[in-house]
This record gives sequence, structure tokens and C-alpha cells, in this order.
Amino acid sequence: MTQFSRYRFGDMVLLYDRDERGVMSMRLIPAGMEGGLTEQACASEPLVELHARGDSLPAGYGNGHTLATTKASRRLALVSQQLDGQTVETVLSDGAGRTVRHRAAWSDGLQALVFTAEFENTGNAPVTLNLLSSLNAGGISPFMAGDGCGQLFLHRIRSMWSAEGRLQTESVEEAMLERSWTGHALRLCKFGQIGSMPVRGWFPFAALEDRQAGVTWAMQLACPSSWQMEIRRKDDCLTMMASLADEDFGQWAKTVRPGERFETPEAYLTVVRGGVDEASQRLLTVHRRHMPRPDAELPVLFNEYCTTWGNPSHENLEQIVRCLDGHGIDYLVIDAGWYRNESGGWSECGGDWIPNERHLFPRGLKAAADMIRAHGLRPGLWFEPETCAAESAVFRREELLLTRGGTVIDTDNRRFLDMRKEETHAYLEERVIGLLKRCGFDYIKVDYNDSIGVGCDSPDGLGEGLRQNMLGTQRFFRRMREALPGLMIENCASGGHRLEPSMMALSDMASFSDAHECPEIPIIAASLHRAALPAQLQIWAVLRAEDSVRRICYSLVSAFLGVLCLSGDVTRLSPEQWRAADEGLAFYRQVRHIIRDGVSSFHGNLSAAWRHPAGWQAVVRQTETEALVVLHTFGGSFPETVTLPVPAGRIRRVLCSENNKVTLKDRQLTIQLKAPFEAVAVHLG
Repeated sequence: MTQFSRYRFGDMVLLYDRDERGVMSMRLIPAGMEGGLTEQACASEPLVELHARGDSLPAGYGNGHTLATTKASRRLALVSQQLDGQTVETVLSDGAGRTVRHRAAWSDGLQALVFTAEFENTGNAPVTLNLLSSLNAGGISPFMAGDGCGQLFLHRIRSMWSAEGRLQTESVEEAMLERSWTGHALRLCKFGQIGSMPVRGWFPFAALEDRQAGVTWAMQLACPSSWQMEIRRKDDCLTMMASLADEDFGQWAKTVRPGERFETPEAYLTVVRGGVDEASQRLLTVHRRHMPRPDAELPVLFNEYCTTWGNPSHENLEQIVRCLDGHGIDYLVIDAGWYRNESGGWSECGGDWIPNERHLFPRGLKAAADMIRAHGLRPGLWFEPETCAAESAVFRREELLLTRGGTVIDTDNRRFLDMRKEETHAYLEERVIGLLKRCGFDYIKVDYNDSIGVGCDSPDGLGEGLRQNMLGTQRFFRRMREALPGLMIENCASGGHRLEPSMMALSDMASFSDAHECPEIPIIAASLHRAALPAQLQIWAVLRAEDSVRRICYSLVSAFLGVLCLSGDVTRLSPEQWRAADEGLAFYRQVRHIIRDGVSSFHGNLSAAWRHPAGWQAVVRQTETEALVVLHTFGGSFPETVTLPVPAGRIRRVLCSENNKVTLKDRQLTIQLKAPFEAVAVHLG
């Protein structure tokens, strides 16, 4: 294998190699480390993994586990490569009608590369793809001798409802990625997600860390439908692949006719001298580039869900908004239930989106929005536009609904609108966008509370039907912003089930979780800093009438890990409780630019249990000139003091409930810990 070309992108070097058979591959390394590359027993990995129906299947016991590593990928030979601006385009062809354009894009300020692959059928017959990789990076790690026993570690991010973002780390040996004694048997760690909740089980994220060399590679996929990642090995080196879920895993296939093209979702790849935390922050530079309003000031929100629990009305909203006067709240969001009928709860009635004017809003929903605005707040409204529930009329309009095997997909209480159809978009234009316009809402919370599953009927099969449907959802998000340019869009899917890059790029923010008032809120919120931008993570701060000042401080400081969203018993808080809340809100407004613009590092000693947490944690988020420290204690034992490395500066403000002693000396911040389930926030600059 010989080096074909070399490109420098920021502090990364992208190397393209070509083996004796003409197979093109690539490696990404930190700048300045080329002298440390070792000679290894590593076969070249194709730039693109491709498989189509009728192609031979994998050897080395891979058949049934993967559709990668076949002859079809190795037949793709170099046609051309050129640098266009800051994008490297490599054109490959098998000489028999399959052409692939592999693109690696970068721009100033990014700390990761963005990869896509575009397949073009240049032959005379249709080709049915069932695997096309967005990213296939081999040669990991190029700095080790042999197979690097005990040197390599795999990092992935787990996700469950109300427990999003848990980092899972294991050695490659624990992941059963040790090479076989002959190198014949394929070693494979394959994971992903099936359905329309792309962050349900796993985040589309993986990292490989070479701890001896001190280098980490991390990748992320931007995909709202079924996806997969593979970590593979046959010899000394490992390969990282990201793609749509293939036909074996997610029943995905796509027939590309002569002259047609198909492009994969974007994948991001970075490399850094450091660990997984540093690598994750670098991937987020791409997220920031894609944010709708990256420089907008983070708002203070109030969502009434944990106040009325799905029973909002003009009367109780008026009580709430009066209590919020003078507290600096920017938005009041009316959550689920404004449309419900008399016989069912909010979850059984969604889909028609007709306000209940008989009992809840006798003066109309517009009057409620006007009342909110008259108190100096901007009104917001909750929808679940892609689904319908059993007591709605649209639940029986089967021509608008998704089917599988000719039968409407029904998850007991949810059916799904077919977002591929223009008739569906016309319906949502009237019922959702039209209502927002008529009533003057400035904010929409788009919720999504179930999954389509493996897919829906389509000529190409279930997986492609799902992919096209989710692209239809994204088209609706774009249409909302076109129709209402000032609209603030919140992306919610039972909390955090859609925290993937392509949905986040269409949203101003997202619900971080449905953990409304749990003690593990700061743990979930901090963990999510590795997968999403805090500026797009809306964190619940639910205040209760029975809360102590310590608990109010704990809840508010948790929300400093993202965008602060109040809820709870605001009509029953005492003056002392409101003083504590106002102090927290003032602190948040002082540091929200650091939340938006900073980079996070993580500290602490935390138990494995999140529901019953023990120990402590701290997040230090810093810009070039300032830093925000967010610290929480939990149950069990913890030290009397903790010391954290921080940038130079001075202590500008401290927020705590227990008069904790906080000192700064030689860039070391020492914080006294006094009680379980307390919080301390420190602003440095």
C-alpha cells in the first residue's frame, strides 16, 4: 500500500492510499504525527463499502452479520481525484456501470470532516443497493505495533427513555475485536437503531481510542431513520463504518435505475491527540455550523406541562402568566392537552388539532396567545403532527396513514401520517401551520411519542419507505420555517429520541429528556454534552411548593447545562422560593453565552446507577476568556472538597445554597461540598 495523496485540514491530515490492486483507502491522523506511523499487517479498506443484490456475500464468517467486505467494494477503482475548494472528491468505478463519488468536506473553523458517498448507475440495467457506506475509515490505529493488545478502547453512547447519553467504554478485547490467530475470521461489532426514533438504544456515535499513542478517532452519522455502525477487524488494524441500516439489519434496499443517483446521509469524522471527551467536542463544531441561529441568545422558557399535566386552559394559564410577571421569562409554551375532548386524556385525542373551546378555551386559543403576549412573553404551542390517536377523526383516514403489508401501522394508540404524500402536507399546512399563524404563536414544540418500527410500504421495501417518510418529516420542518421565519422550533420525541444531527440542524433546540424532575437530570444533561450542543438541549427545572432552597438551587443549576426551561408550582411558590429562583435565573442570564459558545470537560466520581445516583460530578464549560463550572453532589459518599482545573481568571459569581467555600489559586478551583444533592455554579472570567 502506497500513499496516493495528502491533504491538510486544520490540525488533521487526510491520507489517501492505493494498494497493488488499485483499491483506494484513507486514513485520518493528527497533524505532526506522520513520523509516528508504523508498518503494520493491514489490508487496505475501500473508501466505500457497497453491496447490491446479486453480489457475492462476505467471507470469513461475515455472511449474515454484515454486507461489507465483499468483492463488489474492491472492484471500485480510481477514476479521478480532485480538490475543489476544501472538498476532496474521489471518483471510483467498477467499469461495469457502478460509479461512486466519495466526498470529504471541510471548512475553516471545523474540527471534523464531513463525508458522503453518491452512487450513480452508469450502466444499462437497474441496480438494487442494499448497502452504501457514508464513511469507511481504516488503518486504526496506525501508531501501534502489531495488534496493540490492551491499547485500544471502543466508546459508544447508549440511550433509553429518560436515560439518554450514557457513555459505554470497553477495550477492543472486551468487545471481541481481537484478531483471530490467522486473520481469517472477521471480527465485528455492529450496532444501530431501527425505526423513526433514531436515538433509541444507541446514539449514532462511536470512537476508538489508542491510549498508548494518546489519539482518538470519533464518528457520528446524521440520519433520522434506521442506521448502523460497524467496527471491523481481520488483521492488525480496525475499521470504522457508518451507513444507513443495510438490508440484513434494517430491511433497506434502493433500486437505482440507469442514469439515476443516490446519496448517503452525512457522516462526521475527527481525530485528536486526546480522549473521547475531546473528540466528541470536536464533532460538535459541525453541529454548530448547521444550527439555524447559532449566535442567538439562549432564552428562558416556561412550559406548563409539569404544572397542569396535560390540562391547560385559559383560566389556569392566566394564573400562571401573572405569577411569571417580572421574572424575566421569554416564552410560555402551552404543552399537550389544549385540543383534548371530554372523554379522553391528551394522549388519546391528538391528530385533529382543533382547540377545545367548549371547556378549556372558551374565548378561543388566539385569546390565550394574546393574553400571554400582553404579559410580555412569547406564546408557544405543542403538537405531535406526524401521529394521530384513537379518538381523532384522522385516525380513520387511512389514505393519509402509513401501512405495512397493506395494513395500517397501529401501535395500540398511535397511527402515523404518511409524510411522503402531498395530501398529508396540505392537511398539516392547514391544521398546524395555519393554526400557528392565525393565533400568533412564535414557538412550536414538535413531539413524537412512538416509532414506526422497521418501516412502511414502498416499492423498494420497508427500510426505504421509512427513509423517505422521515425525509418527508424533515421537509415539513423546513416548511414551518419558510412559512413562519421567526418561529422557534423545538424537536422532541418522548424527550430525547431524536437527538441526532440532521434533526438538530432543523431545530432551534430539543427536549433533552423526559426526566422532568428526577435527581439524575444533571447526569443525563452532562452526558449529552458529548452528543449534542448544550445550546440546543432544553433542560427541565421543575419547581415544587414543597421544595427546599437547596432543591430549587439543584434544579436550576442542572438547567445551566443547557437551555433553561421552568415548570412546576409557580402559582404556589413562597417569596423565599421565588428569591432563590430569581437568583438562579439572573445567574443563568449572566453565563448563557458560555453555555452557547463554550467547550465542555467532565470531572467526577459517579456511581453506575443513575436512578439512585451516588458521588459527584462537575462540568467545566469554557470559552477563550470565561468559564462556567456546574457541580452536583448525589447520594452516598463524596469528598469534603474537590479541585478542578480551570482557565486563568477570577471568580466573578458563585451560586449555591449552603454557603460553600470556593477558592481559586494557580488555575485550580477548589469547591467545598457540604450536603448530598446540592449544586454549586461558578462563573470565572
